[in-house]
Amino acid sequence: MKRTLFLNAKLKGAAGVTDLLVEDGVFSEIAPGLGARYPEAERVDLGGKLTLPPYVEPHIHLDYVYTAREPGAKNHSGTLFEGIQRWSETKGGMSGEEIKRRARIALRKQILSGIQYVRTHVDVTDPNLTGLKAMLELREEVSDLVTMQIIAFPQEGMYSFPGGDELVEEALRMGADVVGAIPHFEFTREFGLRSVKKAVELAIKYGKLVDIHCDETDDEQSRFLEELAAQAYLGGIGELTTASHTCAMASYNNAYTAKLFKLLKLAKLNFISCPTENMHLQGRCDSYPKRRGVTRVPELLAEGLNVCFAQDSISDPWYPLGSGNLMNILDAGLHACQLTSIEQIYGALDLITVNGAKALRIQDAYGIAPGRDANFIVLNATDEFDAVCERASVACSVRGGEFLFRRFEQVETDRGFLREEPLFFDEFRGKDAVEEFVPDKRIV
Repeated sequence: MKRTLFLNAKLKGAAGVTDLLVEDGVFSEIAPGLGARYPEAERVDLGGKLTLPPYVEPHIHLDYVYTAREPGAKNHSGTLFEGIQRWSETKGGMSGEEIKRRARIALRKQILSGIQYVRTHVDVTDPNLTGLKAMLELREEVSDLVTMQIIAFPQEGMYSFPGGDELVEEALRMGADVVGAIPHFEFTREFGLRSVKKAVELAIKYGKLVDIHCDETDDEQSRFLEELAAQAYLGGIGELTTASHTCAMASYNNAYTAKLFKLLKLAKLNFISCPTENMHLQGRCDSYPKRRGVTRVPELLAEGLNVCFAQDSISDPWYPLGSGNLMNILDAGLHACQLTSIEQIYGALDLITVNGAKALRIQDAYGIAPGRDANFIVLNATDEFDAVCERASVACSVRGGEFLFRRFEQVETDRGFLREEPLFFDEFRGKDAVEEFVPDKRIV
């Protein structure tokens, strides 16, 4: 049995430090003062740093990453719909190996920023399902580094793309974990409603989760969320269902929203907000006042609904920026949603950790508790408020009780100079599986 003691961990919400005993990759005991009881165990001193479950990226498009500057892919209007058009015109030029190569680069950045769980949408409006096959292969190749869920996502519409519904179903049979849809992009409202119903039907048929791009528009008449909530509630899968974006909710009148919230609470849907991307995409048809496209996060949280933040894109036709670092997303989301009371800041890390785990339905296996896999990160902070305020970096990431990476930490000496404190060494276990970012003419 391999036994490791991680000493002096500062857990979220705890007053003091505690020790984490890991046996064969699983937390076996969590309590202060374990060092005296297990003198033979390998020891790692975490130095009172804030120790959290790993970050969860609940909404990303790994098959699109680093395509923003490809010829023909530049989005001149900055709108969602031009982004889809540009992708439609250029996506056929990439092989599965090229899709995997770019995705590995993004995954490396995500892993080194503390992410160990990723849910990626994969475009299946492609008769050859090239991107899906690539992501299914990649999911297995990096499984010791990161847990991936794959969404069968009909980017060009389940019914507006010929055979789109059949491609989604085929993707589920091939191993996709989640059913996707994009009702607000379908040719007609009727097509959109039909796609929502179909997504729920497929989820029930195959025992899958649901995650729908829902009402990603400023149009206050886009109300597919109510259909999704009703279908999920009636199908008994509300807690297995996620509504991503829901930007139109920011434009709904309050009378309609009050009625809608009753249904949302009955269904117990999960919500994913992508604050940076939607601030970039939405409001493009406005002059001033200009809407920012971020859904009603504070109100959803106040009603006890599960909400998490996500990156969405890393340099693709929808969003030219993005680094995969969820601490940047959290900072933007807190500002956009005015979640800036002291209490809200102390609780903000839930938006990129436990709330995301709940949306992915991994919460029973996730977290720092006896009997669970010893997956956690350590931040260069001792307090939740300071971690959020300073956008604290990740000192190390541990998976199954082993380091994914650990970094040197800079500390100030009594003379005011910075020196390298070798508590965490600069290494990365995934060198072979996840590539370095090497710019070339295909990306830059």
